[in-house]
Amino acid sequence: MTYENIVFEKEEAIGILLINRPKSLNALNPVTLNEIADCLDAVQRDTGLRCLVMTGAGDRAFVAGADISAMVSMSPLEGKAFAASGLRVARTLEEMPIPVIAAVNGFALGGGIELALACDMIIAADTAKFGQPEINLGVIPGFGGTQRLARRIGLPLARELIYSGDMIDAEAAVRYGLANRVVPVAECVNEAKALAHKLATKPPVAIQQAKAAINAGIDMDIVNGCRFETEAFGLTFATQDKAEGMAAFLEKRAAKFAGK
Repeated sequence: MTYENIVFEKEEAIGILLINRPKSLNALNPVTLNEIADCLDAVQRDTGLRCLVMTGAGDRAFVAGADISAMVSMSPLEGKAFAASGLRVARTLEEMPIPVIAAVNGFALGGGIELALACDMIIAADTAKFGQPEINLGVIPGFGGTQRLARRIGLPLARELIYSGDMIDAEAAVRYGLANRVVPVAECVNEAKALAHKLATKPPVAIQQAKAAINAGIDMDIVNGCRFETEAFGLTFATQDKAEGMAAFLEKRAAKFAGK
């Protein structure tokens, strides 16, 4: 598929997905969502990739939200279908078998923060702004914001941001547990890439099982979450990477994980 609004590149074992609508602050319209969905499907099929970085073109925005010019004439059924499309993209990001890092290099509003929330980690530029401003348009978050934001930062803060439509800066995002860390805007993407390359050296099956256990456990009680973890732990013992990792530790050398 030829893309109009995104760019995808590989850098060794990591993929870099760039949302490329800088004149619209990388706002999400139906075409862009479909392109992201198609790209993510291809990433899932590529067994050579071990981490994905997502960012936005330009120096002003990661994603400034859903494209209002596309939404303004939508009927209720069209609006519901648009939300379902955004939810599918977010869910795919969340369920990717590899880590996904959002390099938030500017505004992450509405659909932008919702995509970032579906990623495993967020590296925030010092210029980044986060928010769910949908209430100011007479609507509510539609790509999972009411659910993921509350799970990430807790109900009181999520309610305040969603009900008020206010934005927070990068330092507050880290303080609230939304982002992992803040870096200068010029270093944001490179910092995310460096982390991605680091994670790409880890055993892929163990990363996949750890991610699955974390994601499943959020919606379970502690007993069932730990049961899931026990099963995932046991599965890793069937891998060559487990044998390599433990042998390398005992032999006091660096492990070389093959992803098997």
